[in-house]
Amino acid sequence: ILFYNLGEPILNQVVIQGISADSPAEAAGLQAGDLLLEVNQTPVQSTEDLQTMILANLGTPTELTYQRGDQIQTVTLVPRDPPPEDGAIGILMGNPSRPTTWMKAVPNGFTLAYQYTRAVLALPVRALRGETTAEERPLGYKGMFDIYQQIRNPLWFFMVISMSLGIFNLFPIPALDGGRILFTLPEILLRRRVPPQYENVIHMVGFVVLIFLLIYINVQDFLNPIEFPR
Repeated sequence: ILFYNLGEPILNQVVIQGISADSPAEAAGLQAGDLLLEVNQTPVQSTEDLQTMILANLGTPTELTYQRGDQIQTVTLVPRDPPPEDGAIGILMGNPSRPTTWMKAVPNGFTLAYQYTRAVLALPVRALRGETTAEERPLGYKGMFDIYQQIRNPLWFFMVISMSLGIFNLFPIPALDGGRILFTLPEILLRRRVPPQYENVIHMVGFVVLIFLLIYINVQDFLNPIEFPR
């Protein structure tokens, strides 16, 4: 339903979704909705392409060719050393979309669900390796509400929240469903049940840890609120 309503993303095109204040992009006159075509006469084929080419020209006058409506124009700007919470030229990138059919929307939905599930499952491993960024930290109620106020499609927001809760609940953590499933494995495989008194204590400890974690995450929403492009 989400893909059918939003349309099919055109992955080989890049559109500006937002402009930061006092940025090179704003000074050059770029606007949200502009379709970026070339950087220094090299075609832009994806958001990764654009990011790579911009970062390769930090501090150097760079030509950007873009399309606005029916007009194609070129501007010159100087990508800066990316400041915290912003990019080298100060834009929020994305892909334009086109109308799609149910035949395409359904498999795209399954693909998105798979990719998102994979990303969530990989997050704890990446965190242990120190590969996560500050923007990837867990959010509490205030953080989720802040995001909800900024997004353009509430359906996308509730899809992400529902999938995150469903996946997290299946982690093998005491007090969650995943933890309870873990305790049933010995009974299924060995026909021997973990003594209930031990299981109850472990679940109680897990529940207390989760409550403290919940408090910590929600406090961080106030101490380190998430930043959005201006």
